[in-house]
Amino acid sequence: MGMAAYKIEPYQAGWGVSHDGETVGPYETKEAAFEATVAAASMAMREGHAIEITAPARDQPRTGTLS
Repeated sequence: MGMAAYKIEPYQAGWGVSHDGETVGPYETKEAAFEATVAAASMAMREGHAIEITAPARDQPRTGTLS
């Protein structure tokens, strides 16, 4: 199986999750985006994929596309 990589990042007025070239969201908080990511990653892991989840640190400056 392949690798399922998820990246939590600023998106619109909140946070999004980037995966396979698409971003879903926005989520109101980074924690909400993480919880949604873990659910999706759990399914991918069950299917035999390796998974990777990345998120910026709290003190990292917020950059990205904001509406």
